[in-house]
Amino acid sequence: MVNIENLHKRYRKNQVLIGIDLNIDKKGIFAILGPNGSGKTTLIKCILGMVLPNKGKILIDGDDIKGNARYRKDIDYLPQIANFPPNLKVKELIRMIKDLRNEQADDTELIERFKLEPFLDKKLGALSGGTKQKVNILLTFMFDSPLIILDEPTTGLDPNALIELKSLIQKEKDRGKTILISSHIMSFVEEIGDEIVFLLDGKIYFKGTINALKQQSNQDDLEHAIAYLLKPKQHV
Repeated sequence: MVNIENLHKRYRKNQVLIGIDLNIDKKGIFAILGPNGSGKTTLIKCILGMVLPNKGKILIDGDDIKGNARYRKDIDYLPQIANFPPNLKVKELIRMIKDLRNEQADDTELIERFKLEPFLDKKLGALSGGTKQKVNILLTFMFDSPLIILDEPTTGLDPNALIELKSLIQKEKDRGKTILISSHIMSFVEEIGDEIVFLLDGKIYFKGTINALKQQSNQDDLEHAIAYLLKPKQHV
């Protein structure tokens, strides 16, 4: 599904990604983890074509994405921060995104799942952060794309909405989709993730299952296993 070869990205003198090699060739939930500044968001934006690497290659389903924007129609993306037009009503935004994508969309079940019916006639600028995130999730999942990329999807969600999000992600996994998630919430990742990709200083320091990392680090939970990866002795 996603194959990355020798990917490099720098901003002026700041080298953000350094020789990233990554193959995600099966369905499931893959968490991209790492501390702030590790390169997670840059990697995601390179996959989306929002950032152009200085060197390397990215292939989606075997096709090089360079100079080919059509591949994006097969990706649903939830950004970490969604900048909605504040004067638009929720229902107007949904209609606009449907028109732009010009694809079959199923928003009815998602409106019910996240209890958004009372907010459809409200302007986006009047919504709380949590409700905006529910709208963001709706816009991401109402299309049927084989690859879903979620950047900090739990931000602002109340416990009930978080339960619904986890159920929704599991549902899409069961439908055979590939889901990439960036998150700082280790309990969330541990509950739903199949594999993790841990970035540090622009390099991949671990790729594998959560259980494999726990065994390698001799830790009982993901949070402490990640802390083990951050110890200086791991990077000598």
